[in-house]
Amino acid sequence: MDDDQQQTWRRFVELLVRFPAALETQLQRDAGITHMGYVVLATLSERDDRRLAMSQLAKNASSSLSRLSHVVSRLETRGWVRRERDPEDGRVQIAVLTDAGLAKVRETAPGHAEAVQQLLFDRLTASQVRQLHRLAQILLADPLEVRSCEQSRS
Repeated sequence: MDDDQQQTWRRFVELLVRFPAALETQLQRDAGITHMGYVVLATLSERDDRRLAMSQLAKNASSSLSRLSHVVSRLETRGWVRRERDPEDGRVQIAVLTDAGLAKVRETAPGHAEAVQQLLFDRLTASQVRQLHRLAQILLADPLEVRSCEQSRS
């Protein structure tokens, strides 16, 4: 890495550490829930039927199935999520957001959104927000898809 890349990398790593820690602190303090727990509840709340296969939920949450299972177990003990077997494939477990879980998301979301607003969006111009969106899309894209698109343009 050259000097510019090294400095950029260090700032990026700092963001990767600070932002999740700040969000974790806010959620624990204000709602008594972990960030991963909130991600699970929010993801399920965005589904019309409030249900999702555990494997897909793990993928959506960028989590291992094992870690997700522990998080869902904690959410189950609080009555916010329950697990069911998929009636079409008994090997598949489905996470289901309960009414109490939906209420928890609705109660927690405004404070979480305010924290995100303060940590991120209040510090950026509209143009910078659009740039950040484009950069995130590039960085999150599957490298194989990126290569394929580049090759098709040549």
